[in-house]
Amino acid sequence: MERKTLDTRAFWLTCPGSGEIRPERVTEPSETEVRVRTLHSGISRGTETLVFQGRVPENQWATMRAPFQDGDFPAPVKYGYLNVGVVEAGAPDLIGKTVFCLYPHQTGYVVPRDAVTVVPDGVPAARAVLAGTVETAVNAVWDAHPQIGDRITVVGGGMVGSSVAAVLAGLPGTDVQLVDTDPGRESIAKSLNIGFAHPDHAATERDLVIHASATEQGLNRALELLATEGTVVELSWFGDRRIAVPLGENFHSRRLTIRSSQVGGIAPSRRRSYAERLTVALDLLKDPRFDALITGHDAFEDLPQVLPRLADGTLPALCHVIDYQEAT
Repeated sequence: MERKTLDTRAFWLTCPGSGEIRPERVTEPSETEVRVRTLHSGISRGTETLVFQGRVPENQWATMRAPFQDGDFPAPVKYGYLNVGVVEAGAPDLIGKTVFCLYPHQTGYVVPRDAVTVVPDGVPAARAVLAGTVETAVNAVWDAHPQIGDRITVVGGGMVGSSVAAVLAGLPGTDVQLVDTDPGRESIAKSLNIGFAHPDHAATERDLVIHASATEQGLNRALELLATEGTVVELSWFGDRRIAVPLGENFHSRRLTIRSSQVGGIAPSRRRSYAERLTVALDLLKDPRFDALITGHDAFEDLPQVLPRLADGTLPALCHVIDYQEAT
């Protein structure tokens, strides 16, 4: 018997710098699938604006592909990975559950049941869109191997950097400082119960520095802040830009380390699956401090106007939430 199809709508990048909402059709799910009605999606300002501007290097097209992306870089492409909705059909045990999925901006969709993770009680649906970014933060902390009592700095107070700082703030005995050139980020640091400083006034002799500013100056400053034998964990993704790293001067004499971290891979020593990592991230989001990372809301219908403003910086944001209550 042929399964029914339903009408939905999705945001597509039609060409670099411009997008539109297009009609989509989805097939009614089997019992091994779920149909989700979207409640909220989130825009990760760093990665998604690089995609929106057409700045994904060709040699990274395969690596940067989102799990449920349609189309190909640079455009037209349907891209995104922070989606929270309610299951309306499909796997009987999930009907009525609020779930997180790595799905683009679309009013409704059908995916395998294993592609969704139930949002735990105590995590509001809008806050749950942060799960993908907090998952990145969890992975970064796993890669960084912080110790109780460490002096830790996070350079770059964007969505990823602030998420890392929020996770690290829960480690007993640590001194965590968020460093950013934007003085407006101080209020976010206060909400997370951590310190804040401009790069010129940041604390030095740090055991660990997480770099997430996506700037050459930020990486250079991160190295300057380290104590001897300290480590910088590099979280920034620079897209198609080349940057200079100061490996002269005292880099070798002070035995400094730069370690990469990327959410696409879990260190084998962790012995954790991707599903387990996402569950950890969602559990952390029970903490209301993470609400500080949500800096704005707009309706789904406004996405074609919102993304250009996020990309050019005229709409400052960490995580910008898209609301679907009125979308059909």
